[in-house]
Amino acid sequence: MFSKMATYLTGELTATSEDYKLLENMNKLTSLKYLEMKDIAINISRNLKDLNQKYAGLQPYLDQINVIEEQVAALEQAAYKLDAYSKKLGNRFYFCFDVIKTASCQHILSKHNS
Repeated sequence: MFSKMATYLTGELTATSEDYKLLENMNKLTSLKYLEMKDIAINISRNLKDLNQKYAGLQPYLDQINVIEEQVAALEQAAYKLDAYSKKLGNRFYFCFDVIKTASCQHILSKHNS
């Protein structure tokens, strides 16, 4: 009976020992994964700083682009107004031309009839 109890306890201790070895291996792997993640986070942080510096270097050019965009929008509005004005002016010219042509024709006809 003692031998069976000893075999049972040996089995239990062996299983517990194996469980602890498994946990130790899992902890080592987890530690390695965290170290990898730390390296990745450091690289991401470094790249983010580089990108922020590059963006800061581009900021004056981006501001110039915004100013140019506003100027182009204002120029476009001025072009639309100029186009509308030139169409009005053209219509007035044709109206005046028709009035003068009609008046000239009536003047010629009145001379011819007299």
